[in-house]
Amino acid sequence: MTTQGSYPFFCLVYLMIKKQEIIHCLRTKHLFKHKIKQISVTNIRAITYRDVLELYLYISGQRDYQWKDSTGENLPRQSIIKTVINLIKDLLAWFFLYWFHARKTTLLKKLSKPQETFEQKFNSILFLRTDHWFNIKSGGSVGHLSGVINGFRTFGKQVQIVSSDYLVNVEKEDNFQICKPTYELGRNLPNVPELIYNKQLIQCLESKFENHYPSFIYQRYSLGNYVGVYLKAKYKIPYVCEYNGSFIWMGKNWGKRFFHEKLIHKIELLNLKAADLVVVVSQPMKTELLERGIEEQKILVNPNGVDTEKYSPAISGNSIRQKYHLDKKIVIGFIGTFGQWHGVIEMAQAIVRFFERHPNDTIRFLLIGDGVLMPQVQQVINQSLHNQKVILTGSVAQEEGASYLAACDIFLSPHIPNPDGSKFFGSPTKLFEYMGMGKAIIASDLEQIGEILKHGKTAYLVPPGEVEALADAIAVVAEDETLRIKLGENARKEVVAKYTWERHVERILDKLNGR
Repeated sequence: MTTQGSYPFFCLVYLMIKKQEIIHCLRTKHLFKHKIKQISVTNIRAITYRDVLELYLYISGQRDYQWKDSTGENLPRQSIIKTVINLIKDLLAWFFLYWFHARKTTLLKKLSKPQETFEQKFNSILFLRTDHWFNIKSGGSVGHLSGVINGFRTFGKQVQIVSSDYLVNVEKEDNFQICKPTYELGRNLPNVPELIYNKQLIQCLESKFENHYPSFIYQRYSLGNYVGVYLKAKYKIPYVCEYNGSFIWMGKNWGKRFFHEKLIHKIELLNLKAADLVVVVSQPMKTELLERGIEEQKILVNPNGVDTEKYSPAISGNSIRQKYHLDKKIVIGFIGTFGQWHGVIEMAQAIVRFFERHPNDTIRFLLIGDGVLMPQVQQVINQSLHNQKVILTGSVAQEEGASYLAACDIFLSPHIPNPDGSKFFGSPTKLFEYMGMGKAIIASDLEQIGEILKHGKTAYLVPPGEVEALADAIAVVAEDETLRIKLGENARKEVVAKYTWERHVERILDKLNGR
């Protein structure tokens, strides 16, 4: 197995480590035995639990280290006295901070009602990206954000962007403002930094409304954020909420439950109720919102899309094939962040099973990306005697993704059902990128995936989560070049006709205009 990627590494004299490694040791109650010189974080000004971690490191005997982020900015450790004072301040302020934001949410609920009439032109848009995910270089959210913003611009709309971080593949122009969160008071409390960011962002935005009001506000809803609702209530501007799923549900099923779950749920519902239009990517999401009491007429089901010029059969993958020695090989690819919903464990098991049945030297697997489940994927693949035929690229920048996909002959989209039995609510951006490339797709027949793709016409569909079926499908498609060409050409035609980002944005504008 060939792997590439960046991971923390140990040295004889000192340790350069990621913040997540410290958290892991803290949870397992282990002290550091190696000297730490540098701790890598995504945003030097937004370090969650910084004082908790510095106290832990002090107890571990660490005295000479600094924090460093991807921009190269450094931050020295604090004195132990300041660390303890910050922890005491947070504990004393905890109740007040929770009460303040709970009260703010209640007041906004009373003040914010959906508008009955809109301005019909919608020429200017205030686009809010408020997620506390920093230095994100690739993934579905990256493609979605740039696709929607650039889609609005294609229609001649003036898009004023206010974001918590830089955005990949989005031209900054004059209307791009970074309002990075700064974690100070409350940074050691669960979910509180996201709540405090509301005030920071509102202060960033107030000056923008002195002389000009946008036609509407478009916000990608993020954990604990109510800024879009606040601006709507104060300035009487239509608010479009892009809803990509419940953080409460995702915490329970894909991560860990939130400490302030009740307040987060309240803010989530506030956004959905106050919005004049709620954009969701799938029918199961719409069903969820209807069950939560959201009016059907203000919900738009709008699948994700793709830039069919950036993801096209015209893109060359020759450099990638040369890099990984893939000449005259049939390459089967997957791209993603290796999340719980991607079915990557089942995919790895299917790869092992495939090689057990077909020890063919002409087949190679190119797994593009990195993420939380990558260690398990590596473990499964290492069990195979053919693991050298599986290439793990590590993280790849968004702008390089298309060239990696162009090196493939077949794509895998092995998504699995939700762990709690609820309907799969995703609209995988990788699916549309695959279709844009005009190559054969093997995908799970799962909710929207199975609705957009047709078995034998635009893809080869398999039952979700079934390893044997996926292994069999790989063998069938890999052996039939005529089938591969037909599936790829049909998928390309389908995505160009229905699922570009321009069509995605057009549906939003049509809904706002009452069409």
